[in-house]
Amino acid sequence: MEISRYTEAQIITILRQAEGGVPMVELCREHGMSNASFKKWRAKYGGMDASLISQMKAMEDENRRLKRMYADLSMQADLLKEALGKK
Repeated sequence: MEISRYTEAQIITILRQAEGGVPMVELCREHGMSNASFKKWRAKYGGMDASLISQMKAMEDENRRLKRMYADLSMQADLLKEALGKK
């Protein structure tokens, strides 16, 4: 997973500045980012505050953990089926 140069708090600050009326082009130039990054952040984090972002991160971590658990269990089940099928 790609690591961002900006923390979630910085992203929220930049988005709040845009909501306050600062033009997007000026914000992008000031912070050294592309227009595409800004639009992606606005789509992902628009309307969120810091507590919602922390909840979203916790849910993403939980999802990642559950997917890994499911993959491990399904692999074990496949191995058991193979072992029982050969006998």
